[in-house]
Amino acid sequence: MPDNQTTRASAYTALGTARTEKVTLPEATFDGVINMPVMHQAVKAFMANQRQGNASTKIRKYVVGGNQKPWKQKGTGRARQGSTRAPHFVGGGTVFGPTPRPYDEYVPRQVRALAKKSALNARAAEGAIYVIDAFNFDAPHTKSMIALVSRLDVVDKKVLVLTDGVKPNVFLSGRNVPNVHVMPYSDSSTYHILWSDVVLVEAGAIGTTLEPIAEVAPVTARKTTTAKKAPAGESRAAAKTAKKAAKTAAKTEAKAKAKTAAKKPAAKKTTAKKSAAKHGPAKGSGKSTKKKEK
Repeated sequence: MPDNQTTRASAYTALGTARTEKVTLPEATFDGVINMPVMHQAVKAFMANQRQGNASTKIRKYVVGGNQKPWKQKGTGRARQGSTRAPHFVGGGTVFGPTPRPYDEYVPRQVRALAKKSALNARAAEGAIYVIDAFNFDAPHTKSMIALVSRLDVVDKKVLVLTDGVKPNVFLSGRNVPNVHVMPYSDSSTYHILWSDVVLVEAGAIGTTLEPIAEVAPVTARKTTTAKKAPAGESRAAAKTAKKAAKTAAKTEAKAKAKTAAKKPAAKKTTAKKSAAKHGPAKGSGKSTKKKEK
């Protein structure tokens, strides 16, 4: 039964700021009538019209082979057969199988209009219709749509955005957002309205006008990085140069160690010769004994 009370909905801006006044929804559409059988008929027809009907099977005359009689008519003791493509043979034809056919269902225009009105009334009775003053997106911006959905606290719900006419920037802004579907108000159907949990309607689509409010877009905090990351090519080149420098340093150190190790025994020999020249040969040396014997 229709309600005598007028239906009102909350109003917001395109950035998600709540407006003080509520919008009175037009009585021509939001009259409180909810017709369940009509909505069921419209949704069933919509889903049936999405089917392609391409399922197909072959009867026995379309299956390849089976032109020859498998065995003679009499004398074998078996039942008479005329073709191996009969339905009871493996690889035979299918009996009463699906064939390509249309699944289209036609619903009269007035019935579709009543079903759409009933769906809108059902969402209005739940308080799930929000009126947006205007979607004036200068360019596609997914963050704007995400900010709107988050500020309305409907992130976990299925949101249907109905615009006043075709607005490509709004459509592209909500295309990559999960559970958000953007379409013109005139193109919406009963299925789309009942699919959604929340309906965002532009004010111009339902014949109402709202004065714009001066507001500032919310500033999102960005992470500040002290050092900039170098490109991949530059980082690889720097790594290669560092490896080469390490290799050259290791080689120079090894050469220096080898030189020092070679110089140490030569120094010992010179010291031994100097001591022998000063103090003479040792007492137990072989040279002194040979001289005495002579």
